[in-house]
Amino acid sequence: MKTLHKTALFIAFTLAFSSSVSAAYQASEEATQLTQDTILIDSHIDVPYRVNEKWVDVTKATEDGDFDYPRAKAGGLNAPFMSIYVPASLDDSDESTALAHKLIDYVEAIVGRAPDKFAIAKSVADVKSQFEQGLISLPMGMENGSPIQGNLDNLKTFHERGIRYITLAHSQSNHIADSSYDIRRKWKGLSPFGKTLVEEMNNIGVMVDISHVSDKAFYQAIEVSKVPVIASHSSLRKFTPGFERNMDDDMIKALGENGGVIQINFGSTFVSKISQNWRNQMTAKRKALVEKEGKDSPLVVAFDEQYIAKNPFPFANVDTVLDHIDHVVELIGIDHVGIGSDYDGLGDSLPEGLKDVSTYPNLVQGLMDRDYSEADIKKILSGNLLRVWQAVEDYAAKH
Repeated sequence: MKTLHKTALFIAFTLAFSSSVSAAYQASEEATQLTQDTILIDSHIDVPYRVNEKWVDVTKATEDGDFDYPRAKAGGLNAPFMSIYVPASLDDSDESTALAHKLIDYVEAIVGRAPDKFAIAKSVADVKSQFEQGLISLPMGMENGSPIQGNLDNLKTFHERGIRYITLAHSQSNHIADSSYDIRRKWKGLSPFGKTLVEEMNNIGVMVDISHVSDKAFYQAIEVSKVPVIASHSSLRKFTPGFERNMDDDMIKALGENGGVIQINFGSTFVSKISQNWRNQMTAKRKALVEKEGKDSPLVVAFDEQYIAKNPFPFANVDTVLDHIDHVVELIGIDHVGIGSDYDGLGDSLPEGLKDVSTYPNLVQGLMDRDYSEADIKKILSGNLLRVWQAVEDYAAKH
């Protein structure tokens, strides 16, 4: 059990880390205390791929990135899903499967370096037990089902290693499902194998994650699945019209009927129409320059930095993220929304007041300011995701 001394120390850490955040987002001691006293699940953090690109020891303070142990403790984050992210460029290759195993190795290495700080979590019971011990749980989710390679034996192996959700596709359609980003709708939803995979994920106890997939793939996934599904890091299309990566109101309602949960992505371009339009305009101008000058032109190489200098990125803020939570609650109730920040996967596009994992108290403060009860805040922080995870575990135990 956490001691009062430790809790007080973590609050001090939070106040220290928060000093760099604008005063408008200074969380109260009450909000900070609530994050320390509650299981806080963030269902999507890209630490494994970050350390694969450049190794840093996140068991200690790090200069870059959005996650490390001191900041996680300060923010009350005690159950971050480590994203086992495999780029779509590796689809249909053995390298895809190999990279997934390598990234799981990194998560195990983090625990091996600091077993007094971290522990692998493979069940709801693990998360609850490790929370009582004061450890940060590291459950894992696979972003992009490519490493399954059409082989259910791979699914079993990854389940044994700790994978507890699979995002069916990523930025391109793969052998499982169509991607929301891919104009080639190869399967018009799920592939035949994708439907089989969803059934077997139900049977083995792996949550079905519909973030990134096309709308048709989403509807087919919830039709096939016998248990609730999750959107591990998505936001709402109502606030970003035309952005299929986010979910529209009809999808949110269907998710509610399924019993699932949407974990809100913090990225400014996911939550703000202004940020989304800025990115679209920049992308269009870069593309036009490439067509005119060639991709290796010095003008193209320098384009991003110069464009941003002249046109500063319009960051979202805590209230923008809260608006997404509010809308889900208005549509389908408090039981179907949570946090899937995408920390360490968004670059410099995080909202003001939510720049790293030390800042969850700012979100909690915002929820308190909007008159959410403590019980409802706890549902958002972990209760809703734990409910779905437990339902998936219970179904698998019977099959």
